[in-house]
Amino acid sequence: MSFPIEQGLFKYDITDHYAILGVPINADSRQIRQRYLKIAYLLHPDTFDGKIEKEKQLATKILSKLVNPAYEALSKDRSRNEYKLVLSQMGYNLADELNSITIATDEAQKLLQTSQDRELTYHRLLTPLVNQQYESLDNIFNITAQISELNLIYLMLSQGEQIREKAKTKPKSNPKPKETSKATTSTEQKSKQEEPKSAVATSLKRAQEYIERNNLSQAIIELREALKEEPNNSTCHGLLGLAYLKENQLTMAKIHINKARKVNPQDPIVIQAKQALDEVTPDSDRSKASEKQQGGGFFGLFGKKK
Repeated sequence: MSFPIEQGLFKYDITDHYAILGVPINADSRQIRQRYLKIAYLLHPDTFDGKIEKEKQLATKILSKLVNPAYEALSKDRSRNEYKLVLSQMGYNLADELNSITIATDEAQKLLQTSQDRELTYHRLLTPLVNQQYESLDNIFNITAQISELNLIYLMLSQGEQIREKAKTKPKSNPKPKETSKATTSTEQKSKQEEPKSAVATSLKRAQEYIERNNLSQAIIELREALKEEPNNSTCHGLLGLAYLKENQLTMAKIHINKARKVNPQDPIVIQAKQALDEVTPDSDRSKASEKQQGGGFFGLFGKKK
């Protein structure tokens, strides 16, 4: 479903289900259900508070094509956790772009400038937007865009903080050993330094074999474990992107392939992954552009050609 939104997560081709429902990213299943029921009551044809038939039809389509799919994605624990993984990875990949990202809304700017109580500030800024979101059909997309930008900044800040915490807690190298055992210690240190690389290399080899045998789920598990050891391994991100591509998980594939290209665009695996991604995206991109050109504004968004 195409959205006339170019802000927040939508800007990166990720449908922001949390923004559509107007719930915080850390909302539990109970909060999600309560919010969905409230929106459904406002938009359902039996309870919609509007007299114009065209508006009633539009409300019904928003419910069926936007709100219901968002609720379906977030109401089940497994799909919600998988979706949150996508968002976390996006926030991680974009964390170092906080100083250069273009922000269009005051709420997101305020969150970015907050140095303390980020969680509290996020919820405080979100609440008034949520209260207005479905008051008027004309404002739904505009406010959803504002919420999504707030969500994006929240994710980038949260993931950036995690990266800094990991850097702080990373064990420091051992003090220089005594001269008496220099040769032995040098060999031991070299062995220790090579261990993580060897482990990652082994994981990459196994993952490639899994991909060749089309055992994609096992390949993804193997590559995720490897990324815990080397988060910026371009080959690992490239292979993970290829695995997701074969599973038709285009969003996850884009995230990892783009990350791989950012780390090392000359990596042969990365080049292969980018070519594979390009083969499946041109048609969908043209379709997306075409959808945006069709229809006349908000009321024409769901219209069909006559």
